[in-house]
Amino acid sequence: MKTKVGSNLFKPIVLHICNMQQLKLPAYSFKIKTIDGIDLIFDRVRSKYVTLTEEEWVRQHIISYLMEDLNYPKGLIKVESGVLYNTRTKRSDIVVYNNLGKPLILVECKSPTTNISQATLEQAAMYNHTLKAKIILLTNGLNHYTFSVGDKGKLINLESVPSYQRVKQ
Repeated sequence: MKTKVGSNLFKPIVLHICNMQQLKLPAYSFKIKTIDGIDLIFDRVRSKYVTLTEEEWVRQHIISYLMEDLNYPKGLIKVESGVLYNTRTKRSDIVVYNNLGKPLILVECKSPTTNISQATLEQAAMYNHTLKAKIILLTNGLNHYTFSVGDKGKLINLESVPSYQRVKQ
């Protein structure tokens, strides 16, 4: 089931036109600059500029959506953090933690040209085997799939990602 995305409450900070695809997410303004022919986008969570790829474009939109529309505090969000799985370290795209420091939402981002497939779900499930987040969001910026992780890892379709107000109660 596809997730519904809410309205845009984000106030533009810096207007910049880039050649990235329009996503099925609210429109946000980002700090973008070019150095030596490489486009960089400012990551609000990591507080640094990172290379602007199609996947990063999606990731930054999801971060803005979580913070601006769903009101998740920046301090509860980690980007590209290490996840240990079978003695190998993998990188999760976004993990949102609860106030007790336990993983709440695992987000797997893909570029808009990559289909969300069974392999995408399996990748997220592999990360979540270690993290044990209660919610998984898979997105390529055009299609969004949200699941609640039930008993014994059973995935239950959700209509949308719950707001911070809803999950902190």
